[in-house]
Amino acid sequence: MSVKSNSGFYGVYPMLLAFYRVNGSLDLPAIASQVDALVSHGAHGCAVMGLGTEVNKLSGKERRQVIECLAERLNSRLPFSVTIGENSVAGQIEFARAAEALGADWLVLQPPPVSDIPESELLRYFGQVADAITLPFGIQNAPQYLGIGLSNRGLRALQTQHANFKIVKIENGPLALPALLEETGGELDVFVGRAGLEAYAVLEAGAAGLIPGFETFDRMVALFDRLAEKRDAEAEAVYLDVEPAIVFMLKSINHFVTYSREIAGRRLGQEAIHHRLGVEVTPLGLRLAERLARRLGPL
Repeated sequence: MSVKSNSGFYGVYPMLLAFYRVNGSLDLPAIASQVDALVSHGAHGCAVMGLGTEVNKLSGKERRQVIECLAERLNSRLPFSVTIGENSVAGQIEFARAAEALGADWLVLQPPPVSDIPESELLRYFGQVADAITLPFGIQNAPQYLGIGLSNRGLRALQTQHANFKIVKIENGPLALPALLEETGGELDVFVGRAGLEAYAVLEAGAAGLIPGFETFDRMVALFDRLAEKRDAEAEAVYLDVEPAIVFMLKSINHFVTYSREIAGRRLGQEAIHHRLGVEVTPLGLRLAERLARRLGPL
């Protein structure tokens, strides 16, 4: 794999998790500890405010608190990306500008939470936001999770009209990449989420980077770096070793964030792990999370 990036951004941008105190409030020191772990384990960047951060369970004030905490602790040691999930053009512009003021390097725009509008309307929505922001931005194109998305032709149309549209974040496997790259003229950098599932294959297929869950990010960094160094067999071995943990977590979004927090919290040495509107954590689930955390080791 040769590292290729039109935007200047590439590599592993783990999505930070939201952690909570027993009373349900945000645990900001736990955010800071994740940032330190990213830096110490060689992450290429940091992502925040996606589904993994449970953005849909945070108030507007809490979202800004998380970004403020991230930016202060990171202190420009790594570039960081902020997902903009507000459900109106005005809301996205306001939050995008706030993220830029706090030092964000690039943005990921989510579509509004509607599923029965024509693509032309979605292009107009993103275009209005794009006209009002200056940072490089991407689109989260994940209709299987969000219920709405753009076609490859739509992505290409948006790219030709807005020079700062540089990146597309998808939640697909490797077979989706060749057509996406071809139909967008190879001018968009593709980052793939899915908690890192099929990470080896999507990078081999041409993705510029990964936005995995935090709980296995150090393995994703090792995988990316080994592929970049053309140590393919070692990279594949890294992926195969961590795949069981990813498969265990990817049952649903709520299941993922709940057990991702259980595993990551243990790896970070947290004494207590609390959830906000999560799935039920069963005794068996806890045993599996503990076993996976021990296998992955401390961060």
